[in-house]
Order: sequence, then structure tokens, then C-alpha cells
Amino acid sequence: MQAVLLVFFQRLAYMEFRIDSSSRLAIYRQLARQLREAVARGTLRPEDRLPSVRELSRTLVINPNTVARVYTELEREGILSTRPGLGVFVAAPKAELTKRVRKERLQELLDQFLTEAVHLGFAADEIIDFVKDGVKHFKWQSM
Repeated sequence: MQAVLLVFFQRLAYMEFRIDSSSRLAIYRQLARQLREAVARGTLRPEDRLPSVRELSRTLVINPNTVARVYTELEREGILSTRPGLGVFVAAPKAELTKRVRKERLQELLDQFLTEAVHLGFAADEIIDFVKDGVKHFKWQSM
């Protein structure tokens, strides 16, 4: 079963959440992944207000603690910010991490990606084309 929710934001954008209860991926991981990706792609922008824990859990028919866990995790990562009495918002990007630390983190993720690509049998030129195409679908910012 899949639950789908279209959420309209103050700036007239929308976000579609899909929860697949038959997936092996935990529900909170599905939701967190979708929110991270929406921010990275620019679908959700800084200052966009997210649905309340109660509203989102009721609409997706999931436990409110699951939504609260996702919001807390993403707040710790600096992706969301909670404003008491106002709600949960997409946070403005921060340049707290030094360039060296950001490069180290990215290199670790790249190594994981490339390792998986090798095991899946892709050629280097296929991966380069894949990445070039994928880059077009995200909102990039200079820091």
C-alpha cells in the first residue's frame, strides 16, 4: 500500500510524499530521504513551512512519532528548523563546514557510489554520463 500526500506551501509549491508500507526501507527513512531530496532539488526552499507532525502523520496514516523522528533528524542535520508556535521550516543553507570537511564527506559518499557502480557492472563512461545527466535535476549553490 502506498500513501500519497500533496502538500501546498505558502509560495504555491507542492511536495508529494509517497510511503510504501511494503518496502523494506523503514517508513521514517522513506520520508527523510524524500525531504532531503526535495531540498536538494529545490522543490522545497528555505523558509517553506512543512505540515505539522500531527497533520502529516494523519494524512499519511503513520505514527506521529515517525514524523517527529524525521523532523528531529533533519533538524540536527541543519536541513529543517523548528520555530516554537510557528511550525517546522526548511532551513537556510549554512556554510559551517569547512571546505576540507565537506570534500572529505563527499569523497566518502563518492567512494560508496563508485563501489556500487563497479559491482553493478557499469563502465566508467556510463557513470560519467549518468552523473552529468543527474546534475541537471538539482539546485546548486555556491558556498
